[in-house]
Amino acid sequence: MNAVVEFLRMGGYAAYVWPAYGITAVVMLGLLVATLRDLRANERTLQTLRQARRAAPARNDEDPAHGEDSVPVEAS
Repeated sequence: MNAVVEFLRMGGYAAYVWPAYGITAVVMLGLLVATLRDLRANERTLQTLRQARRAAPARNDEDPAHGEDSVPVEAS
């Protein structure tokens, strides 16, 4: 039992060590929560984009004049 008490005292540095562990645990837990929230939000966005893509009419990607991103090809 005495060994457990000595361990918890951390050689007299318990006042510094245990709060550091506590702060680290709180920060890590906060990062986990924030990451899971972002993941769920990104999954909802992805689902919305996939549904919008399915609902959009099919494009003909082989037509170079189709769409705003196309670059005209000059004949040489």
